[in-house]
Amino acid sequence: MALFNLNDLHLFVQAVDSGSFTGAARHLGIPKSTVSKRVAELEGRLGVRLIQRTSRSFALTELGREFFQHAQASIIEAEMAEGIVRRHLAEPAGTVRLTASVPTAQFVLTEHLPALVARYPKLKLSIHVTDRFVDIVQEGFDIALRSHRAPLPDSALVQRRLANHPFFVLASPDYIRSHGQPQRPEELAQHATIMTSLTENQWRLFSDNGDEALITLHSVMAADEPHMLMEMAAAGLGITCLPTSVCRKALAAGRLVRLLPDWTAGRIETTILMPHRRGQLPAVRAVVDFLAEQLAER
Repeated sequence: MALFNLNDLHLFVQAVDSGSFTGAARHLGIPKSTVSKRVAELEGRLGVRLIQRTSRSFALTELGREFFQHAQASIIEAEMAEGIVRRHLAEPAGTVRLTASVPTAQFVLTEHLPALVARYPKLKLSIHVTDRFVDIVQEGFDIALRSHRAPLPDSALVQRRLANHPFFVLASPDYIRSHGQPQRPEELAQHATIMTSLTENQWRLFSDNGDEALITLHSVMAADEPHMLMEMAAAGLGITCLPTSVCRKALAAGRLVRLLPDWTAGRIETTILMPHRRGQLPAVRAVVDFLAEQLAER
């Protein structure tokens, strides 16, 4: 008789990923008592304690941490084996867990989700939107979608760059009619500006021919949330600076106008991060390839 079966490993891994038997039961849609009993039976067959649990704590033992790494790898290998069959059938299926920050979800991801679901109807997307740092390996995510100015640090995660979004200088048509349109970067100092930083009052601009300008500005408002910046600029409050991922639709609709068209204020990149093994799963690969295709076209 086998020492344990794959279902026991799955319940154990889910309990660790969720941080509790209650969380695992909720995620799997089964009673908490079932999860607790099966994990206890697994420990009994192994003859070791994998999880130290009390009414207030839930933590892996030292041996449990090592066992978890191998159990998690076994589950992924099983998913990959199933994926081989599904890939042969040419229809990715299963759950893909994705996390993104609020602005990235709002302005980069959301508009593409209906087409993704239509293309792969057997995929189930589980999307966690948060501005806190997410450890995608420890928290069991397949994909993290991140927008960033500075290069991401080297790690064991697979990185795939999806898009590059320049920052445009923007104002509403009403603001331009009332206050005029700056023709050179230094003229921005004479205008009301809506700052993208709560602590800085300067913009560093870069021209298409390699020139650089550092401008000290007259701030009438500062915010660190891009949708608010866009709406305040569209309302005529002042000039602001936003990446094309945020302002593209407002520009196309005429709600905002690009100023100083030969200048940008840097760039922001959108990158997908994946644990190496997860990135090989057909369902995960289908989502990544789809997003790369859509963002490249845009």
